[in-house]
Amino acid sequence: MVMAMDRIAFTSSPFAYHPHGYRSSRVFMSSTIRPASTEVTNGVKPYLPPREVHLQVKYSMPPQKLEIFKSLEGWANDNLLPYLKPVEKSWQPTDFLPEADSEGFYDQVKELRERCKELSDDYFVVLVGDMITEEALPTYQTMINTLDGVRDETGASPTPWAVWTRAWTAEENRHGDLLNKYLYLSGRVDMRQIEKTIQYLIGSGMDPKTENNPYLGFIYTSFQERATFISHGNTAGLAKKLGDSKLAQICGSIAADEKRHETAYTKIVEKLFEIDPDTTVVGFADMMKKKIAMPAHLMYDGCDDNLFEHFSSVAQRLGVYTARDYADILEFLVRRWNVENLAGLSGEGHKAQDYLCKLPARIRKLEERAQGRGKEAARNIPFSWIFGREIRT
Repeated sequence: MVMAMDRIAFTSSPFAYHPHGYRSSRVFMSSTIRPASTEVTNGVKPYLPPREVHLQVKYSMPPQKLEIFKSLEGWANDNLLPYLKPVEKSWQPTDFLPEADSEGFYDQVKELRERCKELSDDYFVVLVGDMITEEALPTYQTMINTLDGVRDETGASPTPWAVWTRAWTAEENRHGDLLNKYLYLSGRVDMRQIEKTIQYLIGSGMDPKTENNPYLGFIYTSFQERATFISHGNTAGLAKKLGDSKLAQICGSIAADEKRHETAYTKIVEKLFEIDPDTTVVGFADMMKKKIAMPAHLMYDGCDDNLFEHFSSVAQRLGVYTARDYADILEFLVRRWNVENLAGLSGEGHKAQDYLCKLPARIRKLEERAQGRGKEAARNIPFSWIFGREIRT
């Protein structure tokens, strides 16, 4: 999950780094603005999901690079697929929830609700936001399947890239299922408003600005998986501190999955740095200049046009995910991929290398300034997820 950096503007031109000067001209515009009135056709208003306003770029990877990913299929089979856990050895949501077929089911639900009483409304806002992000999983599988050279061409392709994407999706699917059921049983949240938010979000999709380019796509997923690991880990720590050990176990188990997935995705990018360092470092800089957007950045509940911003500010205040975490993740990846010591780069590659190595410190300085402004602008905002109760943002 990535959220806090959306309120810190530090980029110059969003497309400052173009791998090998290649950038597709196939683009189109989309809009976030929901019109006050829509034309009615045959008595039915057309469906208009919330949309983002920016230029969408497609197919930015030069076609000759496709062969790299074809040649890496054997490597992916041996080095990527082992990070998947067999289904029979994987935890399932029911392992953590009251047993529906047990005579003690109602007592178990009562115990769950008693534990929840110690959890604050702001904690539930963050937990709901995390769950909604996980529930938009169809969008994320769709996004990965836009990437040239690694997409699942048939829906059941036997290539290692396709096998990974389907099995990764299957593992991630348990996360939203578990948190959704837990929140339903807690009785603390408005499930209908949450369900509406999920439907809006999946209908809106996402644009991580990866441009059908697997270099950019795998950099994005590496960053996102680490961010989600941190976020779920922090919600686990808060749940434990507030006395709900079972919820802490739930969030901790999800965080462990995210950590394993992070390792897999960073390993892909590590391999790309090994065989094609120039294109990879330029792509890394390109993604950071555009900023890593949270998958749920088009979040909407039918009421709040700034829901994502409000949710993310609560997460920032609770320390679940912050701008400092964003900088720490970037610094971690720069070290993990040994960006500082890359050699044999082009002029463009050297510029990207220098930019990336200096960026974490720059983000931290901007975050310190933003913190001061944020304290001055604090206000109470109602959240439909908790029956309209107000939370300080």
